[in-house]
Amino acid sequence: MKKTIYFICICTAAGAVNGLLGAGGGMILVPLLGKFLKEDEVFPSSVAIILPITVISLIFQIRTADIPWQTAWPYLMGSALGGILVHRFGELIPTLWLHRILGIFILAGGVRYLC
Repeated sequence: MKKTIYFICICTAAGAVNGLLGAGGGMILVPLLGKFLKEDEVFPSSVAIILPITVISLIFQIRTADIPWQTAWPYLMGSALGGILVHRFGELIPTLWLHRILGIFILAGGVRYLC
């Protein structure tokens, strides 16, 4: 029961971050899921949790804002290609390095937004 409450709390935090910032829920999920899941389950679980959160955020954005699809289209295609490549070759990257890469992106994003 305690584990279930913990998961609900971290997923709610991830949803809040995703809703407020448009992305970044994985920055909450990956470190916190690592406390309870096996290392090889953390990233796939994070993606599975982020997908519905992102779809819900997209629905709200479509209802309340004019999304510049012409501008977004190349990024959508690049993201899809990146997702396919990582799915294909991601298992070749050790989990420790995935954690380090994520940490670098989090730090770089934080510095960028502070400056």
